[in-house]
Amino acid sequence: MPKSHWLVKSEPSAYSWENLRRDKSARWDGVRNFEARNNLRAMKKGDLVFYYHSSEGKEIVGIAKVVKESYADPTATEGDWSVVDLAPVKPLARPVTLAALKSDKALANLAVVRKPRISVVSITPAEFAHILEMAETEL
Repeated sequence: MPKSHWLVKSEPSAYSWENLRRDKSARWDGVRNFEARNNLRAMKKGDLVFYYHSSEGKEIVGIAKVVKESYADPTATEGDWSVVDLAPVKPLARPVTLAALKSDKALANLAVVRKPRISVVSITPAEFAHILEMAETEL
């Protein structure tokens, strides 16, 4: 049972949900924001992660899980940056758009709504469950 829940954002043209499904796992690298880096460092193996397509689509499209906890980002040329490895769990039956998230009062405190520039954010278990309901998806 996961202890924490997360949401990661990626532009589909850079690395889409379909890429993660094809690759079966991927290193989540290139994060250069301290809050997002600290969230990566807090992730534990088995934690569930919503996969959000930013820029194009602007919607949660799938569920991934952490398969390797944080380690040094090999793409970093300077600074203290971290990565985790993610693997796909399942696509959402119905993607949940940013507009739907913003219009739902139960999700008013959702970090992806309040802090749209952060690429890795935590989600409460209640928010995670609510979004699963919106997506008509069971785990």
